[in-house]
Amino acid sequence: MRIKSIALTAIFILIFASLLLTACGTPASRPPTKSDTGSPEWFDFELTDVQTGETFTMNDYAGKVVLVETMAMWCPNCIVQAHEVRNMHSMLGNPEDLISVSLDVDVNEDAASLKEYSEKYGFEWHFAVAPLEVARALGNLYSAQYLNPPLSPMLVIDRKGEVHHLEYGKKSAETLVKIIEPYLTP
Repeated sequence: MRIKSIALTAIFILIFASLLLTACGTPASRPPTKSDTGSPEWFDFELTDVQTGETFTMNDYAGKVVLVETMAMWCPNCIVQAHEVRNMHSMLGNPEDLISVSLDVDVNEDAASLKEYSEKYGFEWHFAVAPLEVARALGNLYSAQYLNPPLSPMLVIDRKGEVHHLEYGKKSAETLVKIIEPYLTP
């Protein structure tokens, strides 16, 4: 029994170490795989808003501006960044054509805990646990850093469905306003 426990611990450490090393990779050089709509395939994958239980896809917000942040509940940078996202929405007057989505990419976290987390902090935009295929797509199509929440990875999907990467690291509400405002202009 002790040997089995040691073996499982060793396997966990190896998997964790490989994930950490993968997060230091460079952005993928191949173009994103497109779906029938012409957008990246992951835009078609169903996500469930943990606060409402409703399902949605990125394609549901075609013609709108979508801010996507990958996160994890254990990540202190993610809490700080989420507060800045809330402040950004307020500074912009909470425009209806700006959608924020926080995707939990930690495979050990679940929808019930994420709902509790988002309610505890009063975050009122979409929070969803990223299905494995969405997490893989983000990591493979854009960069493995999207699976490393402390880097505060974010991207903007513009009205045309084009993806724009934001620099890694925490971004103030003021910085986010400067980034998002041009995309909101029709």
